[in-house]
Amino acid sequence: MRRSVAGIALALAVPFGISATDLAAPAVASFNPAGFDFWVDSSMGPIKNRIFRAADGNTNRVVYALDGLRARNDLSGWEVDTDISRVLPQWNINVVMPVGGMSSFYSDWIAPSNTNGQQRTYAWESFLTENLRWALRDRLGFNPNGNGVFGLSMGGSAALALAAYHPDQFRYAGSYSGYLNISAPGMKEGLRLALLDAGGYNIDAMWGPPWDPRWLRNDPFMFAPLLRANGTRMWIATGNGQNGPRDVIHKPIDVYHLGNAMALETIALANTRAFQLRLDSLGPTNVHFDYTPVGVHTWNYWADQVYKMLPDLSANLG
Repeated sequence: MRRSVAGIALALAVPFGISATDLAAPAVASFNPAGFDFWVDSSMGPIKNRIFRAADGNTNRVVYALDGLRARNDLSGWEVDTDISRVLPQWNINVVMPVGGMSSFYSDWIAPSNTNGQQRTYAWESFLTENLRWALRDRLGFNPNGNGVFGLSMGGSAALALAAYHPDQFRYAGSYSGYLNISAPGMKEGLRLALLDAGGYNIDAMWGPPWDPRWLRNDPFMFAPLLRANGTRMWIATGNGQNGPRDVIHKPIDVYHLGNAMALETIALANTRAFQLRLDSLGPTNVHFDYTPVGVHTWNYWADQVYKMLPDLSANLG
């Protein structure tokens, strides 16, 4: 019975979609004309990125912001659903927002998905740590070392993986509502359904069948010792699955979306608690955990975490 809990919760979230953008977003957030498109070639073809320059013009302080499962192909959710592209540059931080990568977990897949006509194999880890990293250095002069990376949900798990396996590039990693115990009972089954719902992707094309060692490589619970050994500064946050006054319901269907956001955050909370126990078992680790008294799987709470994390992030960049 225990094996199916996470899978059932994720499956229940699928029919109405698991995008957090269906609930109220900050009124001030929108396309930010201060940013510019930065195209970089890759094995996946040309990839668009949005760049927001630090207010003081420095090129040493750089952070990457990773999107969630339903990442769009035109703009990052961080730009259109939050105001971080306006706030972080005022802290003299250069912000890099990769665009696209729906359901990718920002990882290198083993094959194109055979369920949605995908033509090219996802290679997001290689793109972020090779193609984009060196293009930012060579064309914009950005520091390729000591960067930060943070993300929500799918992007939170990916941020920790990037820091674990590329510590020279990423010394700081933030995860908000991340799935940090992917090998937990029911998680693989639930993620299979979620990827099918978000773009029709076959999860077997990502890390192979459930027994493939790539699953363990990409599970934060399993690679936690690397983060400790690297001395990675981490900010790990999640809500408790309970909605609050900010979760405004605009129309009847939003009740379903709110229910999905509550269920997904409850899973993220369980995953994060397990990840914390794993880190605690390893000894002292350079990590801050933030559990909010309310919070569901929506942009309001993720933006809050960026602003709460910002002084710590700023102190650890460059």
